[in-house]
Amino acid sequence: MKALVVYDSAYGNTRQVAEAIVAGLGPQAQAVSVTDFQATALTEGDLLVVGSPINGWRPTPKITELLSSLGDGRLAGVKAAAFDTRVRLFIHGDAARKMTESLKAGGAEIISKPMPFYVKGSEGPLRSGELDKAAAWGADLLKRVGG
Repeated sequence: MKALVVYDSAYGNTRQVAEAIVAGLGPQAQAVSVTDFQATALTEGDLLVVGSPINGWRPTPKITELLSSLGDGRLAGVKAAAFDTRVRLFIHGDAARKMTESLKAGGAEIISKPMPFYVKGSEGPLRSGELDKAAAWGADLLKRVGG
């Protein structure tokens, strides 16, 4: 099993979270920018983690386009999870939930609830402790897939 953490990042915060998740997942994991991701790299039994900053209450257009291209059962046999980076506000949107729904619609087996990571202000930086939280979540995902 390999693990791919595919992300889009406007200010580098989501990339940092993706890299911390990879650290928790271990050596079989790789962080890949959405612009460099090749869907053919996924095979049955792999783990796909998708991350995006919240952009207008939803994932970025690049992540939305990627998830649309993976619909119609193209993710059958793939385990998946989603995360977003967001500002801690009373109302902030939920890109991770929307990505989770898209992953499920593509046929993926969802192994974790959507996970938020918090930034200070719209451009960041990440709040204290968020990278540790991301690494711990990556380790938890690894356990969930039997690693």
